[in-house]
Amino acid sequence: MNRKITYIVIVFIFMFCKTNIYSQELYCNVQVVAQQIQTTEKRVFETMQNAITEFINARNWTNYSYTVDERIECSILINITDRPSHESFKGTIQIQAKRPVYNSSYSTMLLNHIDKDFTFNYAENQSLDFSENANLSNLTSTIAFYAYIIIGLDFDSFSPLGGESFFTKAQNIVNLAQSSSDAGWKAYENNKNRYWVCENLLNPIFKPLRQASYSYHRQGLDIMYDKLEPGRNKILEALELLPKVNREKPGSILMQQFFNAKSDEIVSIFSKATPQDKSRILKVVNEIDPSNASKYKTITDSK
Repeated sequence: MNRKITYIVIVFIFMFCKTNIYSQELYCNVQVVAQQIQTTEKRVFETMQNAITEFINARNWTNYSYTVDERIECSILINITDRPSHESFKGTIQIQAKRPVYNSSYSTMLLNHIDKDFTFNYAENQSLDFSENANLSNLTSTIAFYAYIIIGLDFDSFSPLGGESFFTKAQNIVNLAQSSSDAGWKAYENNKNRYWVCENLLNPIFKPLRQASYSYHRQGLDIMYDKLEPGRNKILEALELLPKVNREKPGSILMQQFFNAKSDEIVSIFSKATPQDKSRILKVVNEIDPSNASKYKTITDSK
């Protein structure tokens, strides 16, 4: 009897450890809202939300092993604004992703982006399929695209240009979608869509921004618990790489995404900085992100 109990315990421990070592990469909270849609068929939005949650969280997006605690925290909010037909939907998709800061309970925003060109088909209770070699549906292609962008940004924050292979996977999705009639994938549509997100990430001109992400996170935020001033200085040096990039490609979606994610954090970090460092950071942000000038002004107002 004791042997049997011991065997069961060993099997349970093995299964528990295996589950925690070989977990999926993303821990994504998915919400589907459709407040503007007048319909009595609300169940379809619930099944859609559940299907997308299962699709993004249960899939292995990389060949790397993640523990449960290492999963990337992210969220997807799909706001459906129109339903042209029973199985076709139109709306926006907002994607957010966070990264933990070493030796603290704080998580820093990596991505905070709203994609306004989102149309897709979905039939209630249908299975969501994705292939790296074909554009099976705009819904799964879009979700997979942002899954790779999230993972790539996370890798970039831990190693210089570490997300390259994932951005290449995202670019492959863009290429496969070129024959699609769905919006958001083609260069000529606008300069803020999925095509340009990927183009910027793989464009050599933007390498300093991606390298700045590594310095900002790994060499800056991650050491601020023990070394506040050196960490803040490293963040300042990283951000001072960006004006040159912005002058070469003004108004880029990648720079916009960066400051959408970081503007509040930058204010928090530099509100307690020296007057000299406050002056330096304001020079950077007011040139690149003038739309948030009133927010950055609070840096000088604080003491």
